[in-house]
Amino acid sequence: MKILFTALASSSLALTNLTAGSALSLKLPTENQYIFSKTPEKFYMYTFRNFEGVDSHPWTAGKYGYVRTLRRTPEGIIATKFHEGIDIRPIKRDRYSRPMDIVSAIADGKVVYTNKVAGNSNYGHYVVVEHDWGIGPFYSLYAHLQSISCKTGAKVSAGSPLGKMGYTGAGITRERSHLHLELGLLANKDFEQWHNAYFPSKNHHGLYNGLNMNGLNISELFIRHKNNPNLTLTSFISKIPTYFKVTIPRRRELDLAKRYSWMCQGDHSVMTPAWEISFASSGFPLAITPSNRAVIRPTVTYVKPTQSNHKYHTKGILTGTGKQATPTSLGKRVISLMTSSFLD
Repeated sequence: MKILFTALASSSLALTNLTAGSALSLKLPTENQYIFSKTPEKFYMYTFRNFEGVDSHPWTAGKYGYVRTLRRTPEGIIATKFHEGIDIRPIKRDRYSRPMDIVSAIADGKVVYTNKVAGNSNYGHYVVVEHDWGIGPFYSLYAHLQSISCKTGAKVSAGSPLGKMGYTGAGITRERSHLHLELGLLANKDFEQWHNAYFPSKNHHGLYNGLNMNGLNISELFIRHKNNPNLTLTSFISKIPTYFKVTIPRRRELDLAKRYSWMCQGDHSVMTPAWEISFASSGFPLAITPSNRAVIRPTVTYVKPTQSNHKYHTKGILTGTGKQATPTSLGKRVISLMTSSFLD
């Protein structure tokens, strides 16, 4: 695949309307408030790490982003495994060291999914709440719950109880009991068809499978919201840097563009041969722009130059170094989901 590099590509996006959407009115999901203190290590749950024979328990691995699996690279030692949400420590435990914290909704919304069969997901028992801030639906996800106290379809307010913190799901011990919290958008309304095309296993969770959600840095969002209660989600997203852009043949209006019109840049009524989609390093889609570049397959048309492999900075979506990058097999699946090319 030929790789094209756009030298003038912007490092961040200026959305058409930075004030689009309503105020967030966020509330932390548990009694743990240490994210706003000088001791954030009391907020995030640590993980167990062994790097080059040295054991450690880094609390920073409970944060959002590339915070896990250290590697030595030409750029030095970097964390290469992406954590989609944040892991919040319990404040209260019973005499058996089981967490007692009640988990609540972070904002007004509607419960759209509850997974009550822990073994069906790495998230264990989890709840998904849909929020409407006037910019298309966003979803908060509350995972590793011991129990669920809400029902699908119920309307909730910020602070409404959803369940009890636990340690259900893959690789979670009683010692590391925590709430895994995410906030993100829905990748594709036809997710079920995409899943059937790529996976032989059953999708137990419909649209609300974690593979169909792209998360934001919710800890940074909480902090910025505390400093500015009038913060909107679009103004927050506008500050996220672009890591790569992919240009695809224009065969249809994109599902993402229909649901999240704030992503649309340029004149979408002009019939160009391609779409160019801008992504954060997390794979979160930031903008969709008409392109006059003729391509026959998804082509990386910009990537932030790095010395180490791009797979360490893109959740494995791209491979290559410097200004050169191509989609991996995983990346092709992700791009297919984002662009609905699996429907062709």
